[in-house]
Amino acid sequence: MVQFSRFSGKLSFTLMLTMSLMVAGVGPLGFSKAAAQDNASQADVSADNANYVIETVAEGLVLPWGIAFLPKGDMLVTELDGRLRLISNGALVNDAVANVPEVYRASQGGLMDVVIHPDYESNQLVYLSLAVGTPESNALRVIRARFTGDSLENVQTVFEAAPRKNTPVHYGGRMTFLADKTLLITVGDGFDYREEAQNPSNHFGSIVRVTDDGKVPADNPFVDSDTAQPEIWSIGHRNQQSITYDALRDVVFETEHGAQGGDELNLIEPAKNYGWPAISWGLDYSGGRISPFTEYEGLEQPLTYWVPSIGPSGMTVYRGQAFPEWDGDILVSSLIFKHVVRIEMDGLKAVSQEILFAEIGERVRDVRTAPDGSIYVLVEGENGRVLKVSPRN
Repeated sequence: MVQFSRFSGKLSFTLMLTMSLMVAGVGPLGFSKAAAQDNASQADVSADNANYVIETVAEGLVLPWGIAFLPKGDMLVTELDGRLRLISNGALVNDAVANVPEVYRASQGGLMDVVIHPDYESNQLVYLSLAVGTPESNALRVIRARFTGDSLENVQTVFEAAPRKNTPVHYGGRMTFLADKTLLITVGDGFDYREEAQNPSNHFGSIVRVTDDGKVPADNPFVDSDTAQPEIWSIGHRNQQSITYDALRDVVFETEHGAQGGDELNLIEPAKNYGWPAISWGLDYSGGRISPFTEYEGLEQPLTYWVPSIGPSGMTVYRGQAFPEWDGDILVSSLIFKHVVRIEMDGLKAVSQEILFAEIGERVRDVRTAPDGSIYVLVEGENGRVLKVSPRN
């Protein structure tokens, strides 16, 4: 018998998973008909008849992971190996940005996401997520620093996940600012620690919220709990490699990797439990069940999920005039299928999916909307590239 308990009277329930349920009354995993149809109906869009053109902005990058747009058209791009690169006046600057902290580079760990402060034009603050530590003791850390144009100054730690772990995978590592200028950070379950995603006394498998200088906001949902980390915003996540705040809807969207199947797009709300590993639409890598349940009372369901897995790696809510027909839709990059998926949204409901940019044909790590409405795509490959997608004239 495995027992998952939620905490602090605000979230009280006990979930009992028993072997008897696995034998009697629970059949094979039932994937939703809607999700199966979504996957089956996705259609390739060829470059010949597409309404867009793709151009290379920069190449020669080593595992580009995140991108942030600076005022006046410049961009910052992270390389997983630990370098922060500047694209200025449309060209990649040869020298990496100086004074970037040392990263723990192993497997999925390294220099990950980059975001800029909402008041960047007045304070020049940049935020980076990175893996730190050793094989025996490592963690996700978020730092902030002032960007001078070629260097980082006054580097400060904003957040570090606790406790440390001995696995170089499932860091999460994506960030987004909310309207009140607090920062959301995704923290993965560390792979070998997945049951801890239901334990709020640590940060495994959670989304955390801190102020722009790393303090705990007074209105965090569990700030007064004696049994929860005060930074926690939501729990029950696996490996959340994209998160974004949509200001027009005033909501947060997140994607996370399942195991074999069960990748999810979620609407994130404070104090909610998103189920991992108590419920899942996927199977374990062994082929066995992760849980006999795909849903359970008190655990959140995704807006949509993918079977088979697409490997969701980056995401943007499209807002712009370049592709007005996509306004409000969600674009998700796929590592496995090497394209971008457009999820057509009707309010907060995911209604259909379409494959975009399939001609790229390489692992797509991130997708973002630029201030001018164009779309930027980060491609891993042997020759990491930054691609710009613009409307065809």
